[in-house]
This record gives sequence, structure tokens and C-alpha cells, in this order.
Amino acid sequence: MMKYLMCAAFMLFTTLQAQNVKQPEKTSKQLVGTWALVKVENTNADGSKTLPYGENPVGLLVFTDGGDYAIQILKAVRPKVAAGDKNKATPAENAALVQGNNSHFGTYTINPDKHSIAFNVQHAFYPNWEGHVQVRSFTLENNVLSYVVTHTTNGGAVTATVVWKKQ
Repeated sequence: MMKYLMCAAFMLFTTLQAQNVKQPEKTSKQLVGTWALVKVENTNADGSKTLPYGENPVGLLVFTDGGDYAIQILKAVRPKVAAGDKNKATPAENAALVQGNNSHFGTYTINPDKHSIAFNVQHAFYPNWEGHVQVRSFTLENNVLSYVVTHTTNGGAVTATVVWKKQ
């Protein structure tokens, strides 16, 4: 009887461990692919909200099954550089280009228990993020991924909610 109970306990433990292993794999598999940007909404310390990339931003997020990612976010409408040469852009044109762009790439890991994605940023348009891990809580429903950025490029107490739709 004791052997039977020990065997049953071992099988239950193994089954639970296998379920724990399958969950991250399932979440990772659901994330793998390309995602189109739907919205970026900043929430300021006073509770007010802004759309830093405009009403209809454009962007692409790619998750590979090998653990790599790349993000590109742009304002849909950006001014052209009048000189036709980015090295000859005016200070105002450069400011508009910088403020209308956010991109970074590196590797990612999923923590399904905490519903978080850790972006291990290798290179970024905003160099302050390079070599750092950006952890973001997320939800994933009906091929819509939404996550919260707590350390935005705006600094301070600004947080951002970023929404993507799987392509």
C-alpha cells in the first residue's frame, strides 16, 4: 500500500511539473510570429493620457521561436526631411524623427505565472535601454497582446500601454 501511495504521489508530482513546463511553452508558441501595432497610450503621473505616436501608429513586433524579438514603432505621419538627406535635417526635423520612433531588439523570456515578458534589450533607438532588461506585464486574448511599459523613454512616472494584433 505504501509503495502504491508513493508511486501515485510521484506520478501526481510529475504530472504537475509537466503542466508547469507546458504553460510557458504554450504562451511562447502563442507569441511567436509577427504583430501589428494597434495603440500606444501613455499615462502621466497626474492620470492624464496621451498618444505619443498619434491616433494610428504603425509598428511591427516579431517574436521568434528561438527567443529573439524585434520591435519597431513609428508615428504614421512624420515630416519629410526637406533636404532629402537625413544628415542635413534641421533641428526641428530631427526632433520630430526622434520623437516619432522607438525601436529595439534582443532576446525575450516569458514568465507565465507572473504574466510577464522580459525583453533583454541588446540594441535600441533609445540607448539608455541597451544592456538592460525591460519587464512588462501582459495579457493575451483573441490574438491581441497588451503590455505595460513602466520605464518608458519619457522617464519619470509615465507608463505606457502598448497593444498589438497578431498578423
